[in-house]
Amino acid sequence: MAVILKLFYWIVGVIAALFAILFIAGQAGLLRSSPPAGLGVKDGRLKAPATSPNSVSSQADLYPDHPQRNYAHIAPLAVQGAPAAAMDRLASIVQGMPGCVLVKREGSYLYAECSTRWLRFTDDLELWLDDPNHAVQVRSSSRLGEKDFGVNRARVEAIRAAFKG
Repeated sequence: MAVILKLFYWIVGVIAALFAILFIAGQAGLLRSSPPAGLGVKDGRLKAPATSPNSVSSQADLYPDHPQRNYAHIAPLAVQGAPAAAMDRLASIVQGMPGCVLVKREGSYLYAECSTRWLRFTDDLELWLDDPNHAVQVRSSSRLGEKDFGVNRARVEAIRAAFKG
């Protein structure tokens, strides 16, 4: 019995140490990674969604060979009123979101980095005013890992709700 109890305490200690190391690495910025190449709008498209199920894109259908196309698809944001006002409003919404920093704003394009609170995992958020379609195309993608537990989809839906309101 004493051996089992010692083993249990050892396992709990190892797990606690791993969590502490992970937390410290996150706080030190070691889990941020760097932005992927190819961000921005090219030929009327945002970058393709990630090949793992940790991103969403309103333009996922433009990449028919993409393995996660169906999972990654999310509706674009509908634009009503003046396009410049819409981009101002979106910039304000993104800047007001916890953990999001607006990195680039050029005309009809916004790019932000959104980090989780504890581990500082970073996601890339792109918003592009597709004026002919009266829509804002969106892409939100995790830099690391295979899954995001719905964080990117929830982020875009929170932006949609604030943008409508």
